[in-house]
Amino acid sequence: MATTPAPPQAPPKPTWDPRKPQQLPLPWLRPTIRIRLTLLYGGMFLIAGILLLSIIYLLAAQAIREGSGSQSFQISSSSNIKITSDTCPVLNVATTDEERTAALKACGDALRQHALDGLLSRSLLTLLGLAVIAFAFGYAMAGRVLTPLGRITRTARAVAGSDLSRRIELDGPDDELKELADTLDDMLERLQRAFTAQQRFVGNASHELRTPLAINRTLLEVHLSDPAAPPELQQLGKTLLATNERSEQLVEGLLLLARSDNQIVERKPVDLAEVAEQAVDQTHAEAEAKGVEFRGKRDPAVVQGNGVLLERIALNLVQNAVRYNVPEGGWVEVTTAVQHGQAVLLVSNTGPVVPAYEIDNLFEPFRRLRTERTGSDKGVGLGLSIARSVARAHCGHISALPREGGGLVMRVALPI
Repeated sequence: MATTPAPPQAPPKPTWDPRKPQQLPLPWLRPTIRIRLTLLYGGMFLIAGILLLSIIYLLAAQAIREGSGSQSFQISSSSNIKITSDTCPVLNVATTDEERTAALKACGDALRQHALDGLLSRSLLTLLGLAVIAFAFGYAMAGRVLTPLGRITRTARAVAGSDLSRRIELDGPDDELKELADTLDDMLERLQRAFTAQQRFVGNASHELRTPLAINRTLLEVHLSDPAAPPELQQLGKTLLATNERSEQLVEGLLLLARSDNQIVERKPVDLAEVAEQAVDQTHAEAEAKGVEFRGKRDPAVVQGNGVLLERIALNLVQNAVRYNVPEGGWVEVTTAVQHGQAVLLVSNTGPVVPAYEIDNLFEPFRRLRTERTGSDKGVGLGLSIARSVARAHCGHISALPREGGGLVMRVALPI
């Protein structure tokens, strides 16, 4: 028995926001290339300094021993010499010639060892100071060498945030980093051309499809307005009109999806509370027909963006919340607020239980839940895709969480 192949899984979503640089609680503990190069430079200098210090110490000790071994001092009784020393008090108490000779030799050995110890301690302190300077110099030089990589990273983050017009345009010597930057610029140029061509194709196709669909709708409405038309023709006309309306929604959705994938150039103050209120008003009749109650408090939350596109986000979320609800006693809660420096739109609803592993699929074009969301009378499968594209175009983020007991909690966060 042949088994049906499993549907392709959506690619994993990034766990970081490409528009915001990643920050760690302790950035100095992050093993960056700069830190590793600094440790490499400083460590090599420190090892070389230790080897040089060891060689100097051994050579100095050998020279002192050889110099002291070639000379010997001996005090005879005929020498009328009185020896005193502050560093070797034993010379002051020596009475016989043998004692003075032994004390003089011991003092010489002690002075030589003291000189070697002083040389070692001063050399270690000097090496420590030079090591600090070497690490600081290595850190600065590593930062200077890695500056082009930082520029490449910032450009890549900007491109990941849907800004394909950014280029690295790295200046400097024709080395490996410049070759990498030029290669990435060429790749971004090709990506932008392909992306622009795709958007242009979708836009042109949507515009071209509008005209025949509008003509079909007009012809169907004219035939349906004829009172002499037989009932079979009336029923067929209504069916074709519903199909034509769904095709128009699909074309409008594709056009809006292609337009909203770009960054918003012209921005104006828009209050999410007003946008949500308009979405609730437009969906109120459909909610009453399904017995769905609206709830929620809509506080002012002003953002800079396109009012038409933001209204489309709210309308799509509210329509989905009403259409995919429980048959009786359902409710939809629409709230707006300012949280942590962001304007937030929350749309919660009762409804069927949504598995957590199906959440990502809901944001893909033409993808619906395999249970309750497969009905063709509930949309064309572009609502959440359009909402996600519009949120990204406003440098925002949309997320969904399964609600305990059934339904979803949709959260749209936009920068103020």
